[in-house]
Amino acid sequence: MTQSSDKNKPSLKANFPGNVQLISTTRYFNGAGKACSDKTGYTDFNLATHVGDNPQIVANNRAQLIQRFNLPAEPKYLEQVHSNICLDASSAECVGDAVITKEKGVVCAVLTADCLPIFISNHSGTQVAVAHAGWKGVLNGIIEATIAKFNQQDLLVHFGPAISQENFEVGQDVFDQFVNKSQTLEKAFIPFKDKYKLDIYQAASIILNDLGVKNISGGDECTYTQSADYFSYRRDGAQSGRMAHLIWME
Repeated sequence: MTQSSDKNKPSLKANFPGNVQLISTTRYFNGAGKACSDKTGYTDFNLATHVGDNPQIVANNRAQLIQRFNLPAEPKYLEQVHSNICLDASSAECVGDAVITKEKGVVCAVLTADCLPIFISNHSGTQVAVAHAGWKGVLNGIIEATIAKFNQQDLLVHFGPAISQENFEVGQDVFDQFVNKSQTLEKAFIPFKDKYKLDIYQAASIILNDLGVKNISGGDECTYTQSADYFSYRRDGAQSGRMAHLIWME
């Protein structure tokens, strides 16, 4: 996960193979981004083109991203639709919610502002992916679809920053949909007044465990409360920017 002591260092790789690099960006770029945006909700390092920010500012931010982290290629960005579509990075298609590759130097990317980014690698470091897993995507099967794309099933997973259970209030309808998907997902909810609070980290862990994936790290950050570090749609509203979550193999 990104460390607040140095917000632009690559994410901790946990026990990922040494050739696998992963990054979760923050909302600021070297602490000097306020001049980079004309809308305070997007301060300062918004990387999404679909949230109403100035397109040239976003283009500049994306160029800075490549330069700052010395990325080997421009990231494969998606038009994310909360689906169960996992695309190969070489595909000309861009509508989906996960990207996977077996090619070195190819950068897979998803954008989030509360949803859960899931980094995945096989033990040999020859295939990697990243998935955008909001509650709708989890229900639609993005985790299962992404895991199914791997040639090896002995996988390593790292959770990037997402909203915590304490701040993720959902209605009865969402609870019912999760329980209908799998009764075991009930464990990811706690009752709250006439609603529930969802632990998206736990829900993803339950699904991954059921798929045989046990080696999981991360899951201890909150985009909603860590306002100095992350964008949050639930906190900032429609003018919230988006962080990028990138993975590639050297």
